[in-house]
Amino acid sequence: MSDTLTSEVGAPDRFAAPVRHLVSIDDLSDDELFRLAARGAQFAAGTAGRPRPLAGLVAGIYFAKTSTRTRTAFSSGALRLGASIVTYGPGDLQLNTGESTEDTGRVLAGMLDLLVARTAGPEAELRGWAAQDRMSVVNAMSAEEHPTQALTDLTTLLGHFGRIEGLRVLYVGEGNNTAAALALALTRYPGVELHLRTPAGYGLTADVSARALIQCARTGAVLTERHDMAELPEGLDAIYTTRWQTTGTSKPHADWRERFAPFQVTAGLWERSPMAVFLHDLPAHRGEEVVAEVLDGPRSIAFTQARNKLNSAMAVLEFTHGGTR
Repeated sequence: MSDTLTSEVGAPDRFAAPVRHLVSIDDLSDDELFRLAARGAQFAAGTAGRPRPLAGLVAGIYFAKTSTRTRTAFSSGALRLGASIVTYGPGDLQLNTGESTEDTGRVLAGMLDLLVARTAGPEAELRGWAAQDRMSVVNAMSAEEHPTQALTDLTTLLGHFGRIEGLRVLYVGEGNNTAAALALALTRYPGVELHLRTPAGYGLTADVSARALIQCARTGAVLTERHDMAELPEGLDAIYTTRWQTTGTSKPHADWRERFAPFQVTAGLWERSPMAVFLHDLPAHRGEEVVAEVLDGPRSIAFTQARNKLNSAMAVLEFTHGGTR
């Protein structure tokens, strides 16, 4: 056979190294997690240089659910790192006609180098895409977990405080996929305290709590969850909330707004923690999960956090193809 012809076995240097997926925070070692947060902070600070590790590669960007920050961050980040991108909307793949995620993954892996996907469905869908060894798969949000949001949060905390170890964080609101990823990430850091206040019936799943508590036993972190707003800890470093209507979900109770109302973030939460910063993964609904006085106030770093979506996305994309080792 002519040397000018390229076989599936011979051409791709891009297939020489094992691909790396990010479907869950638990897919990362401690060192990988810490390095990703640090690398995101380097991109945020402008000290990461101008690497192009994805030059010549093609990234698929598939969002079955709406997205402003995450979709833009990964699309822009892939382009900045040298990749070309192919985008897919919710009606573009043959998944809609019954093709399995495994088959779709095998097909896309022959044409793409990495796939960033938001399904808002079960994590098993993303695991199906990742059941091949040619294309990296990044979870841009599943029903169970939003791992790239947690990495954004770590990047933001590290950039603001210069450390994550020992921080005291209060999370208020639904124990959704953002809260799950945050719990799995923060409990990797020694001395961190994560206190969750969630409405009854809307807390972390038992599985996520168990996984996070295993981390606590190993690192000395603290995880607590209560379903009221009484006896809040003082001296907090950060107060975090998310919108009450999580993308792709609905509430099982008709009176859910009444159940959530006591968990609105107001300026009163700063009486015992005046130096705490405010975090929100956005989009925000002022007057629901948070009042405008807080979101737009001097302690809010929510829009810095939003900008860090790009910086964290670049760290993740670099990680999938050889960086952040």
